[in-house]
Amino acid sequence: MSQFQTGLAVTLVLTATALMTACTSWREYDITVNEVTIYAPATPLRVDGIEDPALRDCLQQTAMDAEVQGVADLTNLKCSGAGITTLAGLAQFDQIRSLKLSGNTIRNLLELARLEDLEQLWLDDNDIVDPVPVLRMTSLRALDLDGNPQLQCPSSDKIPLNLKLTLPDHCDAT
Repeated sequence: MSQFQTGLAVTLVLTATALMTACTSWREYDITVNEVTIYAPATPLRVDGIEDPALRDCLQQTAMDAEVQGVADLTNLKCSGAGITTLAGLAQFDQIRSLKLSGNTIRNLLELARLEDLEQLWLDDNDIVDPVPVLRMTSLRALDLDGNPQLQCPSSDKIPLNLKLTLPDHCDAT
């Protein structure tokens, strides 16, 4: 290989490396040609309509971390120990399939009943009294209600056969 070919090969490799590095940072900038935007980076989802500030913060952080752009893109949410007291407004995220809300002070589950695609739900160590709204969810496959000392234990005929249910110890005695 001649010196020219070696130099050309090195130049091409360096140029390709520089271009690949530059391309990875393009997602941060708008690209315009003749004052026409040909590329604009996707903006992360802005969470609105959530009453509880702790839930809103968790949703916003999850959206930023996962680069979620729309409510339909959010399918997994983990907000354990976040200080959440109410779920008002969460139903707009109707594509959530897995939801972990362990270790909060949630009491009312009516909002969750509107999440029709929800398959897994962790509500252990909360202040839940009435589990009926989530027991009616047909897509739910796993539900953890352990650590809810005031929970009204459901009768076995109210528990769907395909649901893996974890109840507090006081329900085992019934």
